[in-house]
Amino acid sequence: MERLKVISQHLVPNQTHWVMKNVDQFPFTHTGTLKGKTIVISGASRGIGLAIAKRAAKDGANVAILAKTVEPHSKLEGTIFTAAKDIEKLGGKALPIQCDIRYEDQVKKAIDQVVGKFGGIDILINNASAISLTPTLHTDMKRYDLMHSINTRGTFLMSKTCIPHLLKAQNPHILNMSPPLSMKPKWFGMHVAYTMAKYGMSMCVLGMSEEFKGQIGVNALWPRTSIATAAVKFALGGDEMMKRSRNEDILSDAAYIILTSCHKATNGNFFLDDEVVGPMNLAKYNIDKKIPVEELMPDFFVD
Repeated sequence: MERLKVISQHLVPNQTHWVMKNVDQFPFTHTGTLKGKTIVISGASRGIGLAIAKRAAKDGANVAILAKTVEPHSKLEGTIFTAAKDIEKLGGKALPIQCDIRYEDQVKKAIDQVVGKFGGIDILINNASAISLTPTLHTDMKRYDLMHSINTRGTFLMSKTCIPHLLKAQNPHILNMSPPLSMKPKWFGMHVAYTMAKYGMSMCVLGMSEEFKGQIGVNALWPRTSIATAAVKFALGGDEMMKRSRNEDILSDAAYIILTSCHKATNGNFFLDDEVVGPMNLAKYNIDKKIPVEELMPDFFVD
């Protein structure tokens, strides 16, 4: 219930201002499908990362799954090997790699394996992340270091290692699963360590999209509402939060639109999922189709 409690503290009673206001879609320039594209996804053994991988697999993409999980978890389903099976069943090619993105040697070895098997890299998705919704005095430094080494440092390391290969691709993209940057105190006051770590991923977007403008499309994607993952059910919000969430398909559909667009035209954006997929028929993504949009649970960093 931790996440449910913390998010509710960000909201004013009966406040619904956070629902989608921008109904004009970004002018994406479609470039084709992901068939034959090689995609590296961190944290893709389950949840959102796996959902994006499975959507790419339907096109016949090559998907490298970088994650730590090789043995089943008692509550969280999925390993790099079960993810690989799911991808291959859908028509993609999978390469499961056990990798802890905190360590440079493991990341370099993993990327060498990807290039050795598939010949290059077209897309990097920085999805791996750690969370702790604790205020300053209740954040131990071990947890602080974990969040910053995975979220900020891991994203930077993965990007730095993949960029030389991405620069050789025809339509290269980096997509970070991170929020729009905002300096509003409310996003820092209750969990400053987590906000700093997550915003570090977004700052990579801000900087790298400028540094590699015209060469690599670098963007961020974030959910407007909570997403019904196993982590939400068992660790963050329970059944109540699951009921008020959208499913993972909204993020996989949004990621697909971004990644099949022109890297030169789609660059330096902080996208929200429902604004990418468009305003029509968003209810299909609801876990409970009867719940109106204003009663869904907003995610962090969404005003």
